[in-house]
Amino acid sequence: MKFIHTADLHLDSPLRGLSAYADAPAERLRTATRDAFHNLVTQAIDEQVDFMVIAGDVYDGDWKDFNTGLFFIRQMGRLRHADIPVYLLYGNHDADSEMTRGLELPDNVHVFSSRKAETFRIESRKVALHGRSFKVAATTENLLPGYPQPVAGWLNIGVLHTALEGNAEHARYAPCSVAELQAKGYQYWALGHVHEHWVQRGDVTIAYPGNLQGRHIREPGARGALLVTAEEGAVTAVERLEVDVLQWHTLEIDVSAAPDLRSAVCRVGQAMEQLLESTPTDLPLAVRVVFKGCSAVHAQLMADEGQLRQEVIAQAVALDADRIWVEKVRVATQALGAAPPSPDDETQDAMAELETLALSAQEDPDFIRSLQADWQALLEKLPHEVLHATPDLSALRQDPLAQVPDRIRQATPVLMARVGQDARPSS
Repeated sequence: MKFIHTADLHLDSPLRGLSAYADAPAERLRTATRDAFHNLVTQAIDEQVDFMVIAGDVYDGDWKDFNTGLFFIRQMGRLRHADIPVYLLYGNHDADSEMTRGLELPDNVHVFSSRKAETFRIESRKVALHGRSFKVAATTENLLPGYPQPVAGWLNIGVLHTALEGNAEHARYAPCSVAELQAKGYQYWALGHVHEHWVQRGDVTIAYPGNLQGRHIREPGARGALLVTAEEGAVTAVERLEVDVLQWHTLEIDVSAAPDLRSAVCRVGQAMEQLLESTPTDLPLAVRVVFKGCSAVHAQLMADEGQLRQEVIAQAVALDADRIWVEKVRVATQALGAAPPSPDDETQDAMAELETLALSAQEDPDFIRSLQADWQALLEKLPHEVLHATPDLSALRQDPLAQVPDRIRQATPVLMARVGQDARPSS
């Protein structure tokens, strides 16, 4: 017997980080979450699975229009024609309180109640599925005590949308512990809410499939669902199904040994080439490039971010313009020889005080407001073509306050390097 465990589809959730750039694949970005789910349904049909479990967050909140719901129903209809039932639980993003629109689902879709935990039985397979949907998004109590006792001699699957002991990257919804899940007596826990793939095998299998499609740079790498095989009431195999249609990656480029800007940029091309070779040939990649290291080219990298971005894009275009796009370019290098070789105590204390003052500025609301006003006045005077050619400047103009702390952190090493050079004793 085989079934698919998926969660966190977030249908029609926008992909963030590429739409501001002229070279972004706009159409693919717009339909990525739908395309990933369509791929999963196709695999379910091809594998002839016995059923599918969806552990919450089909939607990303209330629909903008009915097209989102109609798309989901269309996919459920494909499964219905293949005689594949679906067991659906709603999480925090599609809880009863979050959704004002609704459509009647096909009769192969069984939705767990939000009033109390309930059990669906598949008599022919001796499978019992236990679960409870969220009634409100902010469900912060432990739902586990209300789950039914396991059905003796059957495969018991618990379906739960949970942060599982307060996962630091996700809101603490329906928290519970691994020990509590193991003690319940079910053989498999189909979890949702945490977007990273995680499986713990043993007498009890506990699993997060992760979300189907990465939506921004903080959701990097392959994404998908789980194909679970069970025999005689026990889970025998858990296989990952990758169904995403675009992947996000961060490339950290060490330019410590780069003698000049050209060499630093060539290192980006080499890293991109390696990434392309290590991923499926038809899968587009959205890449953030981060320059790192203590480097002689630090000042050149910091000098013109618009030019640097275009140099990085040129590397991508030369390799495969249809597969790789640049999400952002960041410079996190340090200057070589910024500090004096042997400063006296007075100079060292002054430098430390200056650095502390510079870093504390990002938490000073009066300073930030003053800097915001100065930046805004300057940005308003820039020609449109300059803003269009430099997306980071455009973003700064739209929301300067949100950009201030990052800019201060980026500017501090440059400031310290310049002051350090001026403070160095003359020979």
